[in-house]
Amino acid sequence: MANHKSALKRIRQTNVKRLHNRYYAKTARNAVKNLRATGEKSEAQTLYPKVCSLLDKLAKRNIIHKNKAANLKSKLAKHVNALA
Repeated sequence: MANHKSALKRIRQTNVKRLHNRYYAKTARNAVKNLRATGEKSEAQTLYPKVCSLLDKLAKRNIIHKNKAANLKSKLAKHVNALA
């Protein structure tokens, strides 16, 4: 256990940030899953920019890596374009 006040505060801050980051990462995973499950092209085309924006924001805040965001966006774009 930490012995200094600053270390205790850092533990509290880290826990808050961890929960915050987990929430947004989970939200992004659900958004990606919903877009992949979409069968209609028009619906997928409206969802795609929102999901890309969410992924970009997470990458900007270092919640996910920028290359992971780019890979997800690329795969989702391929999926949307492949829909009939």
